[in-house]
Amino acid sequence: MDSIIFLGLNGYAWITIATIAGIFVIMARTRIRAEVVFLGALTVLLVTGVVTEEEGMAGFGSEPVVVHAAFFVIIAALIHTGVLYWLSKNVLGTPKTRVGALLRLMIPASVLSALMNSVNIVALLIDAVKLWAHKLGVAPSKQLLPLSYAAAMGGMCTLLGNSSNLVIAGLYLNQTGQTMNIFEPLVPGLILTAIGTAVVIALQRLIPERESSEHTFETTSDYTVELLVPTDNPAVGSTVEEAGLYNVKGGSLVEIVRFDKEVIMPVPKTEWILGGDRLIYAGQINEILELKRTHGLAAADHHVWSINDIDTSRKMRTAYITFGSDLIGQSMTQSDFEQKNDVVLVAVARQGQRVDGQPREITLQAGDTLLLECPAKSDDQLERNNHRSLTFFDSHFVPEIGSKTITSAAILVLMFIFSSFHVMPLMATTMLAAGLMMIFKCCRFDNVVKYIEWDILLILGTTVVFSTAITKTGISGALAQNIIDVFGTNPYVILAVMCLIASVVTEFVGDVAAAAIFFPVMFGQAEMLGCSPMPFVISLMLCVTFSYSSPIGSIQNMLVFGPGSFRFSDFARVGVWLHIVLLVAMLAVVNLLYPMYV
Repeated sequence: MDSIIFLGLNGYAWITIATIAGIFVIMARTRIRAEVVFLGALTVLLVTGVVTEEEGMAGFGSEPVVVHAAFFVIIAALIHTGVLYWLSKNVLGTPKTRVGALLRLMIPASVLSALMNSVNIVALLIDAVKLWAHKLGVAPSKQLLPLSYAAAMGGMCTLLGNSSNLVIAGLYLNQTGQTMNIFEPLVPGLILTAIGTAVVIALQRLIPERESSEHTFETTSDYTVELLVPTDNPAVGSTVEEAGLYNVKGGSLVEIVRFDKEVIMPVPKTEWILGGDRLIYAGQINEILELKRTHGLAAADHHVWSINDIDTSRKMRTAYITFGSDLIGQSMTQSDFEQKNDVVLVAVARQGQRVDGQPREITLQAGDTLLLECPAKSDDQLERNNHRSLTFFDSHFVPEIGSKTITSAAILVLMFIFSSFHVMPLMATTMLAAGLMMIFKCCRFDNVVKYIEWDILLILGTTVVFSTAITKTGISGALAQNIIDVFGTNPYVILAVMCLIASVVTEFVGDVAAAAIFFPVMFGQAEMLGCSPMPFVISLMLCVTFSYSSPIGSIQNMLVFGPGSFRFSDFARVGVWLHIVLLVAMLAVVNLLYPMYV
């Protein structure tokens, strides 16, 4: 492969380029999970000899992966001891103006995201922000989009705030042998967060008002119908399928309540019909009620359940389909999801409006809101089994505030102190903090497992290997030299061009992948130009978080996409302007704070 040269690059380099390009194409055009795609790409690099086994495994033991894994333990402890619950409960109030509401939301969200990872903060605050928005009399979308933006901006301020920050810090350590301070990007991050917050407030009128999907689910009497089977009905003694009562025009049978109060749910096609059965249908009321005429059924005098209290054994839960979910592109009739989880899909909402038609026949999309009837005591298991496909935001878990709350908060503070004053390296500090959380029983092992995002760890590990391959095969050097040849040797121009390209690419592939791909190129350019690498490194760390214009550019945007009933174009209304302003401001701030020549 070394002897095969084309356009100045050997065969290994072209394999690397094709592999990375393949990742983007597959992720854009298929529903294959991101971690599967990245692991497949790593396999290609290993099999073709682009990277050695040692280099391939080194990525999974790198600083970004280890720090992230330890931080999952810390987050689990902060949640279960009530630290994050107390913070989320007390950061919001009752502001008198729209601007006051945005400040009351965005400032605390930014601060918390800098300290405890922006993705976790968004996931934690979504439910509270939706309820708060209803209390203020505004559409949840008007608050959820600023929440996502504030978290991403606040995450710029520390190495722990965004995953991409850790990736760049780890790659910098590999290149220089120097460990970054956990607060290295704090000053430029704070300035950009303040500017970004001002931009969002100034452009708040551009944030669309989208009706919350849950609003369509406030009363099940609007879309469930209960019909009674008379004793002398000809269907008695037949199966529901034989009687034509299983899948009917405008709806589907979701439950049978026997005369002796026995509840059958889900209902198999072979279930027998008995006199006195109450058949519960979900769908279009006006069409389902035709069954009274066509099948001799009688109208029942009340509904079996309400949105808050179905019965003693079942309850309603709301979930959002995540990007990359296995449910995307298929209906419940094409999936075994209901049977595996003992749930029934009752209704589907999309962009704030209920989707017409039989719920179980609707082809599902990312961001759809599902109303599910579930076992009453299945919260943890249901969420654990489906965390990659669905996100539940109606959990009623309320932690107990006590001595362990203070203990876990103290451990978190000590972690930041030890790291910022270089008492210990960041990796050692986070591992120590995670160990102390376990020792002082701030969290149990089973709770920790629930919060570990294995897919994120796999992606982080593989992206580090990709960065190694880009450097090893000479791609970074060739690309860096070509850009210098085109745009000249002015480091300020080169820095601006690279940050523009990196920030645009981030909108489509995410911050972690963009950080791993562009780091070796920009670091190489700094060396070629004889400049300090720090302006290039910090600029990259900041600009790859500017993924504000699309819902797929960042996990924060993905999380609010469903709950806010957003459309893809909604993010661009404010996001494009925010991206441009922060990119210009970032170049000015970094060049002022970090001298190009030392």
